[in-house]
This record gives sequence, C-alpha cells and structure tokens, in this order.
Amino acid sequence: MNMIELKQVSRRYGEVQALAPLDFSVKQGEFVTLLGPSGSGKTTLLNVIAGMVTPSSGQIFVRGVDITNAPPSARGLGMVFQNYALMPHMTVFDNIAFPLRVRKMPKDEIRRKVRDVLDMVRLPDIAMRKPKELSGGQQQRVSLARCIVYNPALILLDEPLGALDKKLREQMQLEIRRLHAELGITMLNVTHDQDEALSMSERIVLMNQGRVEQIATPDELYRSPRTAFAASFIGTANLISGTVQDDIGTHVVVSTPLGMLRAATASQTMSRGAAVKLLVRPESVRMTSAHRPPDDHAVDGICHSGTLEDSITLGSVVRHHVRLADDTQIVVQQQGTRRRAEHERGAPVLVDWAPEDCQIILQD
Repeated sequence: MNMIELKQVSRRYGEVQALAPLDFSVKQGEFVTLLGPSGSGKTTLLNVIAGMVTPSSGQIFVRGVDITNAPPSARGLGMVFQNYALMPHMTVFDNIAFPLRVRKMPKDEIRRKVRDVLDMVRLPDIAMRKPKELSGGQQQRVSLARCIVYNPALILLDEPLGALDKKLREQMQLEIRRLHAELGITMLNVTHDQDEALSMSERIVLMNQGRVEQIATPDELYRSPRTAFAASFIGTANLISGTVQDDIGTHVVVSTPLGMLRAATASQTMSRGAAVKLLVRPESVRMTSAHRPPDDHAVDGICHSGTLEDSITLGSVVRHHVRLADDTQIVVQQQGTRRRAEHERGAPVLVDWAPEDCQIILQD
C-alpha cells in the first residue's frame, strides 16, 4: 500500500516553475530521501506534502485519501526540523507531551507515552531538563521523540541533521535508521548531503531544477545513474565525452579524446554517432608508476599516460588527481593502506580501467 502518492503535482511562483509536474509514491513503512542541490525543488515538494505550500496543480494522496486541500493539522503527519523547534521555556517532558495535551489525552497516558518514547530515543533521564541544557544531538532526539510520541502515519524530515557536526551527524543517521526499523513508520527525508541520503535511504528521489532526475535505490543510483547530472552529483565521477562507433553486443566502442575505448553494453542499443559520456568511478581506476608499468600492461590493453597533480588523504582512502596528456583529469581512489605504493606530486603515472567498469550515459 502506498502511504503517499503524488499525481502531476507542480508549483509555480509567477513565471518561476519551482516544481515541474511530477508523479511518485512512497510505500508504507519506506524510508525515502528527496536529494538535490539548493534550488532543486526538494524543500518545495516537502512543504507541498506537509500542506504549508499549496500546489499549483495535481493531487496528493495519503493512504488513498485526497489531502490536496486539507490543512496541515488534518493530514496526520509529523515533521522534524533542522533547528529542532523545541520550546525553550518548557522541560523536555513538556515539549514531548505538548502534542498529546493538544489531543486531550489523559495525564496517566501522557506520562506513560513520554516515558516510553524517551526510552526509545535512549534519553530516559533528561525529562526535567530544559532544551538549553542539552547537546545538539540530544535536542534532535527530543525533537524526534516529540514527533514519534503521537504515532503519525508519516514523518517528514526537513534536513534534520544539518546543524550537527560530522561525527554527531553520523551517529544520528544510525539512530534514525534504528527508529525507522523498530517503528516501521514511513519517513520522507530532505537533504542535500549525498552521504546522508546513501546511508539512510531505501530509495532516493534525485531532483534537479524542479524536476525528478532519477528515482532509485542508493546502490542503483551510484552504480547505474541515468544522466550525467546523476553521475556527477552522487559520489565522484570521471566523465569522458565521446561518440559511439560500434555496438557489438558484448561491449560498445566509443571514440574519445583518449582514443577508442570500450564500455559495458548499455541497457539500450547505441546507434552509431550518438553523443555519450563514459562514466568511470575513481575506485575502478588503477594507477601505477610510468617507470614500473604493471605486468599485464593494462586491463583493457591500453594505459593512459599522465602526471600526478595531487594526492589527498581522506582517512581510509587516498584520492589522486591525474592530468592526462590531452588535459583530461582523472580521479583515482585507492585504499589508504600502509602497503600502497607512494607517488610524488608531479610524477609520471599510468592509469587504466576495465571495460565492464566503464558505463555509457547518453548526453543530457
């Protein structure tokens, strides 16, 4: 059963098309993230679903009921904000109890529900503290608890981790995943952070300029992006422009500034002369010293000569930036082990990759 279903929903502000007509649905119990850069329309879409923005066209259904014109209070939704939105003059208990008191629940039931939800978010001993006495992570947990306590059909998360530092943000990602798995509540999250989207979501709705670019699982979006925008926005991408020369079934031959390259067979037949981009992820590229080429010379029979411009250590991985002879820049990613070969900046190097790690994307 679909928890949310949107049919041709759009939003205009005068001449500006903030949200092009779109269709998509979220299954009951699913965790879906709206991902995209600033101005992509993701927050507008969340606000349309929440009822804070009226769509210019289309219909919104929650559990099969048309809520397009329903006020926010009648939609049965919960919302968690980036700035926590806790009432500073109230204790944690009163902040969480507030939505229950609005619903006129009995006092004993309110106490029980607040106690249970504080246990759930692993903050059982802070009920009488004020928000200013809590860390950012604790405040965000209280904000989640206040939303969960009245058991909404759907929780909307508006960049809830944006105000936290990196380590705390990663901890909260795990906490939200745990709560989602335990409670089975449908969650729709908004973020511009690709790592957050990849680590938390069951599906991602990638948005660009008010349109849906691609809807896919995190693995599908990373491994099989449909457009150059999707490829470059998710992770790091080496994109090489080219023209299809031949599609022989087992692989596609593409003419590029680096010469003739082979790529994995595309999901659709490639016509000769079609303008394409070849996607190679950095972890699929091999780099060796030009003075000591590998014994097998190259995975695809061709090594591309270049110069190592820089190497950046990112904890467990090292990212190398290589400038090839034709001025193409290739990013190479290696595991940051102690046994990896060291290369000095400015050193001549060779790079190569396997055809099956080279994917064809039609030009946007």
